[in-house]
Order: sequence, then C-alpha cells, then structure tokens
Amino acid sequence: MWQAAQGGRELRPLVGDLRQLASVRRIILDDGPERGVQALAFSTGGGLDFWVLCDRSFDIGPLWWRGTPIAWQSPSGFASPYLRDPHGDGGFGFERLFSGFLVTCGLEHIRQPADGKPLHGQLPFTPGRLLSHGEDWGAAEPVIFCEGEITQARLNGERLRLRRRIEAPIGGAILRITDEVLNIGGRHESPAILYHMNFGFPIVGSGTTVSLNDDPLLGPLTDIDPEARPTVRCFGVGDQPQARCVIRRETSGAEAIVSWDTSTLPHAQIWHDLRPYSQVIGIEPVTTARENLIERDKSLLAPGNALPFSLAVSFADL
Repeated sequence: MWQAAQGGRELRPLVGDLRQLASVRRIILDDGPERGVQALAFSTGGGLDFWVLCDRSFDIGPLWWRGTPIAWQSPSGFASPYLRDPHGDGGFGFERLFSGFLVTCGLEHIRQPADGKPLHGQLPFTPGRLLSHGEDWGAAEPVIFCEGEITQARLNGERLRLRRRIEAPIGGAILRITDEVLNIGGRHESPAILYHMNFGFPIVGSGTTVSLNDDPLLGPLTDIDPEARPTVRCFGVGDQPQARCVIRRETSGAEAIVSWDTSTLPHAQIWHDLRPYSQVIGIEPVTTARENLIERDKSLLAPGNALPFSLAVSFADL
C-alpha cells in the first residue's frame, strides 16, 4: 500500500497523475432543488471522502469513511441557498434546508428564534467565496485543502466575515477545520457560533454510544422508538485545552472522534432525533451554554479583531 509520507516526488513516477491518489475536484450539482450548487469533492486516498459545499457556507454535505456513509441527510438534500428563507415558517426556515455532515450556525445568533432572529442565525446556507483549493504534495505533511470566506453583513447591523480552511492529510483519516470570525465593521460585536455535526445510519442505530472526554453521554441506543422526541443537552467541557467527543457503533465497524480547541468553544451540545425516518445525532461544539447571554457579553469583538476556532474529525475502524 502506498504511503503519503513518501511524498509527491517519490510517487510521481508511479502514476500518470497524482490526483489518481488524492484530489480536490470542483463539481456542480445539476438536478432538482440542488441545481447549480457549487461544491468541492475531497478524496484523501486513505478512505475518507467528503464534499465541501461552497454555496452553503463552505459546510460539509455527504461524507464517507471507507465507502460507508457517515453524514445524515434530509429529504431536501443539498438544496440551493437561493431557496432559503431563514425567517420563513415563523423563524424556522433553517429546517427547510438542514442537511449534511456539518452546518455552521451563527454568527449573530444561535439556537431558537428570538428578537426577530431566525433559528440558528443568518449564516447557514450562505454562498461563500472560494479563495483557493488543491493538493499540496510539497508540504511537510501533504494535504488536500480549500480556503474560502463567507460575509454576513447588514447596513445598520453586524458586519462579520468567516474565513475558513478545511484540510485533510493525503492518505489520512482526519479532516481539520480552521475558522476565523473577523469583525469588519465599526462597532463591537458579540459573535456566536455552533458547529452542527450530524451523524446518521449506519453509525447511528442500535448500540450507538456517545462520550465526551471519556464520560458517557448517550447510549447504548436501543431499537427505533416511534415515541422518541428530539432532545438537546449542553455540557461544559472543563479546563482542558482540547475536548474530545466520540461516537461509535460496533456493528457499523466505525467510530468518529470530534475534537476542538476549548478556548473559544467551551461547550458541547448533544442533539438527537431518534424517531423513525430521522435517526440523527448531532455533536455540536458551541461558544455559549443554552440561553446564556452573559458569556456572549464577555466575548465582545472589537472592530478589526478576529476570533479563532479549530476543530478536527477523525475516523477509525472497529
């Protein structure tokens, strides 16, 4: 088996094109409500494949580990952002387009609609600007990557820009997200962000467990319960610099480990909807506890300043 550590120079004579081994390719979806959505198809060559949706806030749509689907997907698929109306359905318009492995929520608001702000804010499903993408075989650790930015601005309101880099080591089983929220306006802001990572069948099912820093949070799950109700719980992650949340299911043969920097994401929210035809568990690193505005007041962001966020998701066989 080839090893990415060999580097492009050693591997180049063995193939016609290094993209045979690992690549990032631009694609455009072209059917139904997804028509026109621009995306990047990542393939690490190590069993990890996923799509970054440029037109949906550079979030992650489908994701596969060794050919097994990991990401939850709704019937709406990955619909065009131009079909979105965050304020529709009484502020719950988010639910019309909610789908995929990662949906980033914010930046002026997260969670339930309040004070005229829609569920999970204005950021989700916003078209972004692609800055760069490709394969970097010359790096000390060869990676495939993309960089982009999403601007959320209102004339008499917030002016925030999310800059994002997603990278995955070539031949590897991990993806890394490095974000920066920049205040591009002239007033202090109090940004909030929630990373809605959504896992579905077959990693979610009978026997699934979820733990946070080795403490059990959920499971083992039993069979599908028609009487189940969506549930949300929020936890502080303690004083350690990194938090670690693990979801696993023996019969799926896979586990996923979500880790993040707690200096700007000091909480973990766990959401699940285990009703038939849903079967989804959300692992959600987040800036604030539920309904806690005091924490947001402490994180005022001055004009020209930025807040950094970093997360990683790795996968392993069981």
